[in-house]
Amino acid sequence: MTEVCGTSRIVGFRFSLYPMADEFVDIILSTLQQVDTTKVWVKTDDISTVIRGKMEHVFDVAKAIYLIAANTEKHVVLNGTFSIGCPGDSDGDVYMSEDDVRMNEDKVKNIHIEAPTQFALYPMNNENYMQIIADVVEIAKQQDTFTGGIHYASRLDGDAHDVFTTLEHAFNYTQEKVKHVTMTVNISANSPSRKKK
Repeated sequence: MTEVCGTSRIVGFRFSLYPMADEFVDIILSTLQQVDTTKVWVKTDDISTVIRGKMEHVFDVAKAIYLIAANTEKHVVLNGTFSIGCPGDSDGDVYMSEDDVRMNEDKVKNIHIEAPTQFALYPMNNENYMQIIADVVEIAKQQDTFTGGIHYASRLDGDAHDVFTTLEHAFNYTQEKVKHVTMTVNISANSPSRKKK
């Protein structure tokens, strides 16, 4: 049973993209220009960008931004926070009437990049939050992307499409049980350093 907080179940993702390259400005601007954002509300300032709308479109845009930036073969990091159910969160509700067709899937479906990820899930104001987090870890294990718990987060590894599927399933599972959910993600690509065993 999906619980409602505010006027709708609009999903938001506030993020910053960090290309580790001299041409970082060009990579950021080019990435944002290539991604189809027609089905989400978008606002960029001097620190970050926020996208808001239906869950499938927010995750579609987030994945496309990561993949297009990572496809430059530069070391890039996407760092951000997904949220749903923030009290009073209604600006951009018009985008909740969009259909379910993901606008960027065809554009990025053939880009395959390893996406080492740290994520942390916060089911807000729920006394059973540890069980929900354990359930989400089980989802990641079943999808073969979970590679371990770390301090203040969990680690996912695998192809970016698989990792984003896990993130979306984890977020969706949690929002069906909790009114207000936030989930932080830190996703790297093309890092010159290797994961320590």
